[in-house]
Amino acid sequence: MKRNYSEIVISHEGESWLDKGQMWMYRNNLVKCDDDIRNGELVDIVSEEHRYLGTGFLSKESHITVRILSKNRNEMIDEEFFLQRIQQAYEYRKTVEFHNLTNCRLIFGEADFLPGLTVDRYNDILVCQISSYGLEQRKDMIYELLLKVLRDDGQKIQGIYERNDIQVRSKEGLSLYKGFWKNAKMSTTTVINENGLLLNVDVENGQKTGYFLDQKSNRVLLRHMAHGKKVLDCFSHTGGFALNAAYGHASQVVAVDVSKTALDQGYRNAKLNHLENKITFVQADVFDYLDQLKENEFDIIVLDPPAFTKSRKTVNKAYHGYKRINLQAMSVLKNGGYLITCSCSRFMETTHFEQMLKDAAMEAGVVLKQVAVTQQNSDHPILWSMQETSYLKYYIFQIWSR
Repeated sequence: MKRNYSEIVISHEGESWLDKGQMWMYRNNLVKCDDDIRNGELVDIVSEEHRYLGTGFLSKESHITVRILSKNRNEMIDEEFFLQRIQQAYEYRKTVEFHNLTNCRLIFGEADFLPGLTVDRYNDILVCQISSYGLEQRKDMIYELLLKVLRDDGQKIQGIYERNDIQVRSKEGLSLYKGFWKNAKMSTTTVINENGLLLNVDVENGQKTGYFLDQKSNRVLLRHMAHGKKVLDCFSHTGGFALNAAYGHASQVVAVDVSKTALDQGYRNAKLNHLENKITFVQADVFDYLDQLKENEFDIIVLDPPAFTKSRKTVNKAYHGYKRINLQAMSVLKNGGYLITCSCSRFMETTHFEQMLKDAAMEAGVVLKQVAVTQQNSDHPILWSMQETSYLKYYIFQIWSR
């Protein structure tokens, strides 16, 4: 079959970004796009000198004009193309997430060379999010291929739940909705097994697609450190870190969150694992709670806040928020205790976050002894050629007074 895609022309500035590995083409770099090219159509991006740069779906409303699928001009973007990409993503998870294959991110958009598509698995439910106009037009084909790849490998999948309620869709001119694809009749709740812990997941109402899968391996790091320690889990949400601390035989675990709903879910998770008597759930504003703590009450403090910034415009404000909680934690930790601190915002870049930690340590009068530095779990892979795929920062320090 012969390729016959329309062409759009990009500026020299945009050309340089794509040459560096970027997979998004932005509207401000668009030089020419014929009006008769349909929204969601496959297009070839070319330079002003007509050099081919990539192929992807055109989005006429989004600031991201094209999410690039391929930089091979000879490659057909057809059903076989998507089948191969999905198969490659699945084989990667079978390699790096073998023990958590029933609760993992199967497709992570750009990092799996399927921009605009997120797929998480919770037992026999796939949860999908589509943030590309072109993919939305082809979603039935994508969903059928997902089911084929998994079922051909003997995996039991009963339905696909669409969490297409994310705001980025409105920027693509897409409606926001959620529900089972083809109106499948099944429960929206399930119980997953994450590294030995049973956890309730609500794919309809839970955060993201139902649960925070990206901290799986990081939570286990706490589990291995927690034996005999007094642990405070701040911004506990449904108790992921607190549960791992209790499972790791901490002597005391306190989980703090401002949301009663989240704490109730955390308690149910604790009860599911017979850990309800080992964790104290406290509803409070974390900033206020840390302000009221006495020194030396805890051996380990975990700070895993929601994203303090979701754009570059609010990074400085976020910096002060991160600094405040880290300074508070450093000031009250037992001397020789451990701080686990995270940021899930890609706009809070690593160098900025680390400078914040240095500033907080200086002000608290403590020395940071690095134990571990990690990022998101391996089912959320990072492309070094596209910084947008890297967002989670996770640090463990031992804290010593100066």
